[in-house]
Amino acid sequence: MNISRSRTFTFMIMIAAILLWHIYKKYGINLYIEEVGDFASIFTSIVLEAIPFIILGSLVSAIIQTCISEELIARIIPKTSIWGYFGAALIGLIFPVCECGIVPVTRRLMKKGLPVGFGVTFMLAVPIINPVVIMSTYYAFYDKQAMVILRITGGFAAAILIGIIVNALEKDKQSLIRDFLDNGNYCNCGCDNLYSGNQNKLLSIIEHANREFLDIMGYLIFGAFISSVFQVVIAYGRINFISDNKIFGIIVMMLLGFFLSLCSEADAFVGRSFLGNYSFSGVLAFLILGPMLDLKNLIMILGAFKKSFVIKFSVVTVCIVFLISFLFMMCGI
Repeated sequence: MNISRSRTFTFMIMIAAILLWHIYKKYGINLYIEEVGDFASIFTSIVLEAIPFIILGSLVSAIIQTCISEELIARIIPKTSIWGYFGAALIGLIFPVCECGIVPVTRRLMKKGLPVGFGVTFMLAVPIINPVVIMSTYYAFYDKQAMVILRITGGFAAAILIGIIVNALEKDKQSLIRDFLDNGNYCNCGCDNLYSGNQNKLLSIIEHANREFLDIMGYLIFGAFISSVFQVVIAYGRINFISDNKIFGIIVMMLLGFFLSLCSEADAFVGRSFLGNYSFSGVLAFLILGPMLDLKNLIMILGAFKKSFVIKFSVVTVCIVFLISFLFMMCGI
């Protein structure tokens, strides 16, 4: 991680510590050795289980970013309205672009003529519907494999619906991209700092994978810390009101998905740890919204697109994900 990322990560840890202290102070909670042991076990298991998939995802996305051009991706996506949305939503099965790199890739595709709706669907679906994320979700929910299907179908439906709605709402489709960032490097994963010419592509892949792995690990450790604290606090009956109401649970999990900014290759392991205290629909909201819209990606989206577009996109995304999660809840999931 670079200096700014390190400072951000340190700031996040400080905020988490302050919030934790406030909760324990307000509710008069005393720590016991059993709780500390449970915290350590949960934290360690989340991190260790997620690391192999982070390594795999970093390598795959590095190869994609280095060897595959946006022109090839644009040619593969169908140009007709209906099939274009389906193609944009499913192309991650072939080209699993990294979650950090998806924003600049989408921006370049849209600038080269990809319709807004297709671009939005592509940006939202690829971090969920790709082989590495599907495998990690399958492994994390090995005993509840319905979550894999729910995440894929829910993410697929949400990405297409959001793409269609945003495309209909965005009237000024020609000027929604920020032009002054053409030469900027606003992605920290290394996809815009690749070796060219006669330099070895292998070095580009290694650099990209290394940057992305270190970047993701910072967010994973923070997310695992928060998740472990939640599990211990709720499991020992310290604060039960958080998970009593299913609708409130969906909202809380969506907020966690946004602020934790976890990589989609590792968020399933954090989400799995919440399943004992939240419903399927709440955890599903966490697993769908996080890859689509989190704090880290929102900052990059604000740098790539005009503010008016980002506001519409963000509101529609939150509403659609909540609606889909609510419908799953009403179906008894």
